[in-house]
Amino acid sequence: MTMTETHTPAARPAPQQRDQFPVFRTIGTRWADNDLYGHVNNVVYYSWFDTAVNGYLIEQGALDIHHGETIGLVVETQCNYFSPLAFPQTVEAGLRVARLGSSSVRYEIGLFAKGEPACAAVGHFVHVYVDRQTRRPCPLPDALRRALETLRV
Repeated sequence: MTMTETHTPAARPAPQQRDQFPVFRTIGTRWADNDLYGHVNNVVYYSWFDTAVNGYLIEQGALDIHHGETIGLVVETQCNYFSPLAFPQTVEAGLRVARLGSSSVRYEIGLFAKGEPACAAVGHFVHVYVDRQTRRPCPLPDALRRALETLRV
């Protein structure tokens, strides 16, 4: 960018609504999640993303974290924050799949205070599924693809 160019920031995303997510998982906050300012620290949100997605996949029989031949590696993440969450709130994580490729998935997660219609934060991460041994991309196994199809929007 030169001195004469101006930078126009991207439009700020709006909070997502509960009905935009087909599946929800409940996550309890912990005392240790709060930071010095009295709300959940931003790094905890990314842990909740992983917990919600991987918990769903394990429950669906689509992910075997100990012996499965295919594992997901995170290659991209982002989160937008709209309102604070704090211990002792219960968080409801809404899940959806925005893009389903041959070896990759873009998950989108809305984090809601229990019963609230609009999310407190929304984020995404992209998993590239790889062979556990070679770490090379591989096609999504059928069980995984079936579980992901129910989250597709």
